[in-house]
Amino acid sequence: MKLAWSRSPLPGFLRWWGGELAALLPVRLRAWLQRGPEVLWLDAGPAALGVRRARTQAWVASIPTDLPVEVQRANFVQACAGTDPGDRRLVLVVAADAVLHRRLLMPRAAAADPRKVVGFELDRQTPFKPEQLHYDVQVASGPAPAGQLALDLYAAPRAELDPVLERLAAIGVRPDAIDVQVMDGRLAGVDLLPPGRRPRRVDKRRRWNGILAAACMLLVVLVLAQWLDNRRAALARMRDEVDAMRAQATRSEQLRSQLDAALAASKFLVKRKTQNPPPLAVLDELTRRLPPDAWLDAMTLDESGGLDIRGEADKAASLVDTLSSSKLLGEPKLQGVIQPDPATGKERFELVARVRQQGSGHAH
Repeated sequence: MKLAWSRSPLPGFLRWWGGELAALLPVRLRAWLQRGPEVLWLDAGPAALGVRRARTQAWVASIPTDLPVEVQRANFVQACAGTDPGDRRLVLVVAADAVLHRRLLMPRAAAADPRKVVGFELDRQTPFKPEQLHYDVQVASGPAPAGQLALDLYAAPRAELDPVLERLAAIGVRPDAIDVQVMDGRLAGVDLLPPGRRPRRVDKRRRWNGILAAACMLLVVLVLAQWLDNRRAALARMRDEVDAMRAQATRSEQLRSQLDAALAASKFLVKRKTQNPPPLAVLDELTRRLPPDAWLDAMTLDESGGLDIRGEADKAASLVDTLSSSKLLGEPKLQGVIQPDPATGKERFELVARVRQQGSGHAH
């Protein structure tokens, strides 16, 4: 995974993108954000200890080795003045000609722990035994055959490095790493110190960066949660509004249906009224058609045109023929039994008929 990440174009893109974003910031803020540990390169020659800043390549001090130990220690402390010990990183730089460099081809499975894998091959790849060397391994940037991994091995004899480390320790200098200077004055990016002798430092800046990153993630989560809550609230409001509009539409539809029914009934009644003759016309027709010896006790005319009359006449049975010739009344017939009235000597009758609608009369 780490190998695939290092060989992918993404790290380079992120570095370029970060540089472009940093260029948009003010100079002071950009310098403050881009500042990192103060790295000092140590050149432990036989005659003097050279100290220079890795960032500017400027020499800070050159401490002769023939000075007393206390003087060397004081000169080194003076050379490191102005840098926070917590941000100070000391790198002992070893010349390339003092180190054995070999390009090795290993199976790709060695990418999981290349230093450990190469450690088993030291006695075959170098004229020294593993316990006689300070070494480190890094994945080569060049191409490698299919299914294999190219590794760069850097190794230096302990017999040469240990005395230098002891001399530095005597004046209070304990390097954080041992690197190899390659072409163009660059460092190889390895650390020849054994893992057990590498100092463990607590990077305060990294800790604060982690805290800030966690805080940013927390804020992002809170913002997303708030946004999601707002979306849910908005969705709930929209649903309430839709439900209210649906209920209002249902009520409107019901009112429309009631209005349509009322209009239809009104039109029906108006139509029936216009088609059915008025009661006075029916009463006038009965007055003209009934004989003088007949009179009415009651007359009922319903909305459908049904006519019901009750009364007395000398010959009630003849009334059906009398009304049959009417253009306004149709289907006359006696209802029930004709009963004589002892008081008047006439026949009591009940007769029903249909009032013809206007425009549908029959010629007789």
